[in-house]
Amino acid sequence: MIKKLITLFKLGRKVAKSDILNIVSKFREPPLIIKILFKILSFSFSEREKIKKNLDEGERLSSSLESMGTTFIKLGQFLATRPDIIGEELSKKLENLQDKLPPFSLLQAQEIIRNDLGSETYNSIINLSDPVAAASIAQVHKAQINDNGTIKEVAIKILRPNIKKIFNEEIDAIMLFAFLIESIIKKTKRLKLVEVVFLLKEITNLEMDLRFEAAAANEYAENTKNDVGFRVPQIYWNYTSENVMTLDWIDGISIRETQKLKNKNFNTKKIAEDIIQNFLRHAVRDGFFHADMHQGNIFIDKDGQIVPIDFGIMGRLDKMSKRFLAEILFGFIQRDYRKVAEVHLIAGLVPKQVPIDDLAQALRSIGEPIFGQTVKDISGGKLLKQLFDVTEKFNMQTQPQLLMLQKTMVVVEGVARKLNPETNIWTTSRPVLESWLKETKDPMTKLNETLQNTSEVIKRLPEFPEIMDKANQALTYLASGQIPQNSDSFNALNIQKSEMTVFRNQSIIGILVLVIFGLLVF
Repeated sequence: MIKKLITLFKLGRKVAKSDILNIVSKFREPPLIIKILFKILSFSFSEREKIKKNLDEGERLSSSLESMGTTFIKLGQFLATRPDIIGEELSKKLENLQDKLPPFSLLQAQEIIRNDLGSETYNSIINLSDPVAAASIAQVHKAQINDNGTIKEVAIKILRPNIKKIFNEEIDAIMLFAFLIESIIKKTKRLKLVEVVFLLKEITNLEMDLRFEAAAANEYAENTKNDVGFRVPQIYWNYTSENVMTLDWIDGISIRETQKLKNKNFNTKKIAEDIIQNFLRHAVRDGFFHADMHQGNIFIDKDGQIVPIDFGIMGRLDKMSKRFLAEILFGFIQRDYRKVAEVHLIAGLVPKQVPIDDLAQALRSIGEPIFGQTVKDISGGKLLKQLFDVTEKFNMQTQPQLLMLQKTMVVVEGVARKLNPETNIWTTSRPVLESWLKETKDPMTKLNETLQNTSEVIKRLPEFPEIMDKANQALTYLASGQIPQNSDSFNALNIQKSEMTVFRNQSIIGILVLVIFGLLVF
């Protein structure tokens, strides 16, 4: 616990000497005790770093967090998804936080590969390059491998040296700080700060096991192998471990380079439609979708295929959620609000005593204004958000995975509209939803379900069942923003809380003993 205090002091100095408190104060006034504490911690004889006045508050905040390393970058990204804690405005400012840090050396990368994969496998890697991209948790190198007699270009992703140790020490210190704040300022208890920090710890620790990401990519590739115009990079398991992941190198154009795509005679209008259709197809057909489909994670290869990368965050939908999603979106396309209301009731998403006509009327209040807007202003993601807001009034318990889907849908739409501002989300979605609903109502589908369920085990890879179970659990935590009771994580959280409570009580007793001793002696 003393080590945590020392780490906390170092982190406090780092934060206090930055511009963070001044920026945050413009959005949400921190308690007086925090201001005083940071004023003390920021005292220094050396000259403070000059603040970049040419940047706005959001850019300065992002820059400050980036300069403080992995833990603060991850904390900032996580808080961007929690406007309930930091407020809507500050949350939006953090959305553009870049996950970048200077690369570590090629020699360190080589040592990690050798230690993890063994000398024989390491020696079979050809032309390992200097880092081509570096993020807060890992960096990527280009190389070649001999895959059964064929030389293949690959990307090798390597975790930063000691990143797990550094991150866990720092996040435990921040958790102690959150606990002390909750103990001192009772109003903050409702924000569940300790749970928020613990949740970030759970999710990031899974992200720091590259076998989990490799397994997710493998399952995604299995699901989509017959999708025309869509390709997931192949994972090379002999070159993959907890700290190293090897997959196909993608020679392609990032979709953020719209003009470059046009110069190569790619049809950006069709690419925009294909991105939306593939996303919906994976969600409603497979129940497994890429939940981080921003511009930097999608490439177009020389054959015009869409190639996603970075599989650290994936979303899952169960059978009911898939059906619910397809039915409500298709119901809105047909403007059949009563049908959408019936789906809610049948699925048990709202109490049975809710009058169906009242619910249909509320749903109409969402749908009709949308159809009066121009194409570029219509958003399926925003519709889902409004839907969740309205149905909450009818005591609907929103499923966590649908929240993740809604967030991803907004990003996917934004990506598509940058390629083609006139992309019509409804026209584009209709054939995918119609096709899937038709297939699920086909009697033959029922006969195939048993075989499909059996193959699910194979898709998850028998080598890593525990990793996949933990990963799915973490994704649920990420989407819902809470830790369910009776889970291993919940028990671990309670143990940590108990340790911090004992430490706090012992500290108070120690201080009282010192005060009494001082009064008696002096």
